[in-house]
Amino acid sequence: MHLLGKAVHDWRMIENNDRILVGISGGKDSLALFHLLVSLKKKAPVAFDLVPVYIDPGFDNSFAKKLDSYINDRYKDVHQGMVVEKTNYGTLAHSDENKENPCFLCSRLRRKRLFELAREHGCKKLALGHNKDDLIETLFINIFYAGKIGTMKPNQSFFGGRFDIIRPLSYVEKLEINRFAQVCDLPEFVNTCPSAGYTKRQDIADMLERMYLQNKHIKGNIFRAMGNIAADYLLEMPC
Repeated sequence: MHLLGKAVHDWRMIENNDRILVGISGGKDSLALFHLLVSLKKKAPVAFDLVPVYIDPGFDNSFAKKLDSYINDRYKDVHQGMVVEKTNYGTLAHSDENKENPCFLCSRLRRKRLFELAREHGCKKLALGHNKDDLIETLFINIFYAGKIGTMKPNQSFFGGRFDIIRPLSYVEKLEINRFAQVCDLPEFVNTCPSAGYTKRQDIADMLERMYLQNKHIKGNIFRAMGNIAADYLLEMPC
């Protein structure tokens, strides 16, 4: 809670009378995020509303109904009901026409729909459950596979400031979230995506984990380095 509050303060994520769409995937990160935002809402000096949303990717054995019941039963006093959107994004992304990078297409379609739902529900801000490890992994994904240096920002504006994506867990490590989920008895919804655990992100995460075991300061140094750029020592590529 301290780390979430610090990120919200440092990056000015939440203001009075904000209406925030919260993307919930069913994973520990997004469930922990919603739980913490609910706690923050009850004691924050500013008033804000939460709109939980789940985009069902369309795989078999969907847990949409169970997730909907859980959110609405446990947090019924702080929101007006969860929004569940049934789609074919996951199956489309894994179709024969899109074998090379299903995660990219699925993510893009879900993000587009989240912006549309934010507009429909009067939300200027979208809260996502990306954590400190996700930000670091994204840096290396961009370096290895896109040939650029960049990551996800804790507070990032889109479409000329019409929407802001906020990531209140940006200072929280995945290990801390796993412990938090266990202590708070958060449920575990099984990810039915066929690519789960077999992605470029997972490869990067495994590589970084081996590095972290060698030196406990590496993760913190990488995170600080993303905001401590020695621009004079970067290449200036010829036109």
